[in-house]
Amino acid sequence: MYDYMLGGKDNFAVDRQAIDQLAELIPEAVPLARANRAFLQRAVRYVAAAGVRQFLDLGSGLPTQGSAHEVAPAARVVYVDHDPIVAAHATALLGRSSRAVFVEADLLDPAGVLDQAGRFLDLDEPVGVLLVSILHFVPESAEPGRAVAVMRDRVAPGSHLVITHLTSMGRAEGEERPRGRGSSGGGADRTPAEIRAFFGDFPLEPPGLIQAVDWRPDRPKLVGDWSLPSSLMAGVGKKP
Repeated sequence: MYDYMLGGKDNFAVDRQAIDQLAELIPEAVPLARANRAFLQRAVRYVAAAGVRQFLDLGSGLPTQGSAHEVAPAARVVYVDHDPIVAAHATALLGRSSRAVFVEADLLDPAGVLDQAGRFLDLDEPVGVLLVSILHFVPESAEPGRAVAVMRDRVAPGSHLVITHLTSMGRAEGEERPRGRGSSGGGADRTPAEIRAFFGDFPLEPPGLIQAVDWRPDRPKLVGDWSLPSSLMAGVGKKP
């Protein structure tokens, strides 16, 4: 479905039907997905320009439509997802690429992920760790903060952590979280401060944690640019 929202061809009729129905109910869904992918591409270019030559994309889904290995073709990339159907299609899409591989694993098992990724990446060198539009699907009961902390601890100095996360802006402290997005609803609605906590002690690269569309945009905003009603926060942290 995500591939279809990005304008790709690696999808099925049922995917297209579901997204067409979703877009009628939530008009910002497709623009939000594209804003998310555009940020990933800008962030990967930024991290690659800083000298990082390998990436670990956690909860990647299908590596299509401008994924990390296409944006940074000289880099080595490991894509990680725990869905076996995604794994089968992703492996076929990547073929015999010498620069990108797919690993079927769970980001909530960071030690297992790193053990497998370490067969392809040099974990003694800086890595760009991508957690793009995935953490808001993980409830607090699954302890995503612990998993991300292990990643931060294990990667080499000079590594970058790239995150996007949906948030409900303006929610007052103590206000009830939206239904269906809490720990029992398969996801979590986090404040910007809670999202910032995933970076731990990694300093944020300028401009900090900000709306994804405003993170180092490729061009200035034009009059009439649509401001997405949902708030997708984005940031890039660097390990000292």
